[in-house]
Amino acid sequence: MPAAPLTTPTRQARLARAAVAALFLTNGAVFFNIVPRYPQIKAELGLSNAVFGTALAAHPVGALLAGLLAGAAIRRFRSARVASMGIVVTTLATLFIPFVPNWVAFGGVLFVVGALDAIVDVAQNAHGLRVQRLYGRSIVNSLHGVWSVGAVLGGLMGSAAAGLDIPLAVHLGISATLFSVTALVAYRFLLPGPEDAERPAEAQDGDTSRRAGRRAFTGAAVRMLAALGVLAACGTLVEDAGASWGALYLSGDLRTDAATAGLAVVALQVAMTVGRLSGDRVVDRFGQRTVVRAGGALAAIGMGAALAMPSVPAALAGFALAGLGVATLVPAAMHTADELPGLPAGAGLTIVSWLLRGGFLLSPPLVGFVADLTSLRVGLLSVVLAGTVTVVLGRVLVNRTPA
Repeated sequence: MPAAPLTTPTRQARLARAAVAALFLTNGAVFFNIVPRYPQIKAELGLSNAVFGTALAAHPVGALLAGLLAGAAIRRFRSARVASMGIVVTTLATLFIPFVPNWVAFGGVLFVVGALDAIVDVAQNAHGLRVQRLYGRSIVNSLHGVWSVGAVLGGLMGSAAAGLDIPLAVHLGISATLFSVTALVAYRFLLPGPEDAERPAEAQDGDTSRRAGRRAFTGAAVRMLAALGVLAACGTLVEDAGASWGALYLSGDLRTDAATAGLAVVALQVAMTVGRLSGDRVVDRFGQRTVVRAGGALAAIGMGAALAMPSVPAALAGFALAGLGVATLVPAAMHTADELPGLPAGAGLTIVSWLLRGGFLLSPPLVGFVADLTSLRVGLLSVVLAGTVTVVLGRVLVNRTPA
């Protein structure tokens, strides 16, 4: 596919891109500020591993239950307001964590944080796609890369606070203030007007074509959304493989020390971040369908080779290639869902994001079940399967840059 002609973005477009990038950064940083304080929270509440894990599960459950409300919230309040104000409310919710008396209350706070995060995630992606249409070229991959940078920033802040023994209430108060102010400042520079304002005139159809589109929603669009949801879930499965199982594979099957084992998720996340930050240029040059399918093949072959020849260098290379291979997958699935004709604003994006979070919830027990029956090395073949499915289903993606 030939490269898309580049247009010079207006000052409004550049400011909106910086503003929505700030929202992605804060969204990544808010929750990951909390993660390094988990050992302290667990110890202070006197929880067993099983009970603590049950409390943590409230976060994805909240995200799943609230995720489908995002489209309605966007149509009612618009993506700019939902994303920015949602981050502010999320930071306020985290302030309850230092004062929870038991695991039920802790899980309740995480449930609320997960629910808010699901809605904010859809809204910020919807607004990012608005800015992308204004640019006339791909920018959404870099936005997801900025989210990864925010996650690393939040993790470093939380680790530093834990290392300096800063009280949890003080730490989260600083985090809430910093990221709330960032979100409120960013709101001033987000795009005004309706969600369809940047679409081409022919895409802003009237009532007749919208009714026709909604009739199609019962058939072809449903199949498309299902395929896109599976694609997005494949991306989350690969990401979760590094986060949940990478260290266990290296320390168990390959018998490495704890420091080396921790490099599995680092290799995957660094490669994924690099792939996202550089992915827009590649997508503009070759088209997102081509890039995603090639990336799926890279993930399958890379991890397959690493599992076939088990060693520490091969495993780290396999996780890195898997992360690089799926770097543009979730943004591509979201973009295609948002471009489906005839759907209410945010509907396609909401459904695919909801299915994506289902992948995060189902992936760990599925891989664990296979690992218990056989071995974790066999369980990690799920990454190879995800890459293969991506190659097959990737043909449904839009293979053009937004206009």
